[in-house]
Amino acid sequence: MEKLIRRIIERNNPTVVGLDPTLDYIPAQVKAEAFAEYGKTLRGAAHAYLTYNKAIIDAICDVVPAVKPQCAYYELLGWEGVKCLAETISYAQEKGMYVITDGKRNDIGSTMQAYAAAHLGEIEIEGERCVPFGGDALTVNGYLGTDGIKPLLEVIGDNPDKGIFVLVKTSNPSSGELQDRKLGENETVYAAMGDMCERWGAGKIGRYDYSKVGAVVGATYPAQLSELRARLPHTFFLVPGYGAQGGGAKDVAGAFDQNGLGGIVNSSRAVLTAWKKTGGDGRDFAQAARAEAIRMRDDITSAIPPIHSPAGI
Repeated sequence: MEKLIRRIIERNNPTVVGLDPTLDYIPAQVKAEAFAEYGKTLRGAAHAYLTYNKAIIDAICDVVPAVKPQCAYYELLGWEGVKCLAETISYAQEKGMYVITDGKRNDIGSTMQAYAAAHLGEIEIEGERCVPFGGDALTVNGYLGTDGIKPLLEVIGDNPDKGIFVLVKTSNPSSGELQDRKLGENETVYAAMGDMCERWGAGKIGRYDYSKVGAVVGATYPAQLSELRARLPHTFFLVPGYGAQGGGAKDVAGAFDQNGLGGIVNSSRAVLTAWKKTGGDGRDFAQAARAEAIRMRDDITSAIPPIHSPAGI
């Protein structure tokens, strides 16, 4: 997580832009150019995605520390979309951005090792080392317990910049059906999962006092967000639910520590479709995305302590 935290401090910005493209989000001229070259095909749609993503990345890379591509939107386009995902990750990293791959993967044993190597590591092919996707962090489901998390931590190894974000208290309305259930008189499922994140990260605490094991905690549940921040002092939070899902700056404030660190807040739709609110034809989509990203940064930083490195760093 250390690279992510450094980028947050450098940009004075604790936000991540979700790169979750759909054809409805992409301006007509971008689609027209892609379809003219490749037809109205999976390849044409993937080309439109990539053109759109690169323009967004170019527009925000100097103000936003990270992007979070959601695998499902790319897998929807088959192998052409998966190729677009890999190219998007690579391009964002070339521009100095941290990449959180939103895959919510989980399994056990060799299957989880394969997921881990694919998204966070490398594989060997006849003696040659190859990087499949090369993301910096991956969202995962911890429901299978340590058997599903250990392979990820083995792949990450001693790399201080890699990390995982485990689903703990998610932003969706029905999350409480399971996550809010009581395991005893007082403890909830989400609190137990949070405690597991803290244990999985023990011994892997970095220079900013956070481990490589983060947690996904939604902005739509601010009381639980504050509760978990106090309970999990070494667990970095990925916070969805800001903006289109209803969370505001005051709602996410509980994710942060006294140094303005401890969390990164995601916005996808509001940034990607900002051009639809400008009254134009979409040719300004990248500039509109940048303006919304800056507005989001200013909104959130106004509600949290000033961002700075902890004493002694």
